[in-house]
Amino acid sequence: MLQSCTGDMRNGNRTFVRLVRPHHLGSFPVKSGHLRISDPDLEPELEPAMTLPDRGEAITIVEPLIPEEASKHRPQLNDLVLELTDAAAELRGAIPEGMRAPLAEAIRAMNCYYSNLIEGHYTHPVDIERALNDDFSANPEKRDLQLEARAHIRVQAWIDGGGLPDHPLAPESLLEIHRRFCTDLPEDLLWLDAPEGTRLRITPGAFRDRDVQVGRHVAPSPGAVPRLLSHIHRMHRMRGRLDAVLGIACSHHRLNWVHPFLDMNGRVTRMVSHALLLQTLGSGGLWSVSRGLARQESEYKRRLMAADEPRHGGTDGRGNLSEQRLTEFAEFFLGTCIDQVRFMESLMRPQELRERILGWCARETGAGRLLPGSELVMREALFLGRIERAALPGLLGVGDRQARKVSAALVAAGALRAETSRSPLVLNFSPRLAGNWMPGLFPE
Repeated sequence: MLQSCTGDMRNGNRTFVRLVRPHHLGSFPVKSGHLRISDPDLEPELEPAMTLPDRGEAITIVEPLIPEEASKHRPQLNDLVLELTDAAAELRGAIPEGMRAPLAEAIRAMNCYYSNLIEGHYTHPVDIERALNDDFSANPEKRDLQLEARAHIRVQAWIDGGGLPDHPLAPESLLEIHRRFCTDLPEDLLWLDAPEGTRLRITPGAFRDRDVQVGRHVAPSPGAVPRLLSHIHRMHRMRGRLDAVLGIACSHHRLNWVHPFLDMNGRVTRMVSHALLLQTLGSGGLWSVSRGLARQESEYKRRLMAADEPRHGGTDGRGNLSEQRLTEFAEFFLGTCIDQVRFMESLMRPQELRERILGWCARETGAGRLLPGSELVMREALFLGRIERAALPGLLGVGDRQARKVSAALVAAGALRAETSRSPLVLNFSPRLAGNWMPGLFPE
């Protein structure tokens, strides 16, 4: 028998499983990441340790990768793809260019918050912001979660900046995402408790070296992981625009089904989906599917598990896995994407957003927390996205010293930010202000 462990994204905790091997394969006790065959019926020359357990699964076990064009399910899926494509383009066009970069930074924090929440890791948005400024809690557990959030945001910023070495589904990209994320994690979050008091350390940027089971699904053998991922990548990178968007939804399940890593599979998969949306739809990082998935967490996990099911007879596609269940997951995923684009569209309507921000500014000025003239500065920031410091005295009709006081109060409040004391001031969508500026972005 082989003992193995996995962080189970589908039920929110880490589980350990004991798998009984088919008799003809012998027993596979694993030690230090290697496999040793100990079946006495085998020839002695087969006894030395091999690299990884591999049951020789064909690459077709992961198919269908998307419902085929002739499938009865394609018309409704195609309609959802077109609706999402149009909605994403409309949102991108509706947001002034100067707002896009600061908004994308806020969405990174939101994406991190909800993606980790799906894994049962709660880090308050304000604590995430503090972590980005190297302001960590004295509580070790809280500090670890802040470091985890910072690691997540750093990886997404790297993705958003074009850092991926290849297509998001390429095995090399998956390994690099996992490596970057895990390398920045605190040591305590890199260990899994195994049976009988032992512990297993997650190796950053390494595919799993042992068998795992997630719910009822026994994942493919470790040796099969690279060839299955290569097949998924090869097939998806050749698709046309419509199929590529549909493939984002379908590959989200198939990556989880292969379960490439010992742990962090859910977060890596959601980062890959983010990268695919960025590349295929030009989302600009202006909305996050993770928020929608977290708000329907039970349904998300239920649909993932359902899509693990094998083909249900001759009317259920032509692959090893159920086309019907994959369709249902894709419909759920695409519908969630559309819902999140519409949500951001409702928040970013220019006139309404402007009124919320300026209303906040007026209230803060009235309460004495901001200085007179702050509203003028925020109007300019909303129009241009950034303000040169040298322009502030003329804009406000005051001297340099008073202009600096006005801008410093806005920076302290989180409404503006600057890289240095001399850098231009740019609009900042701080989590501290989300409840006033963008209600519903984070839970109250």
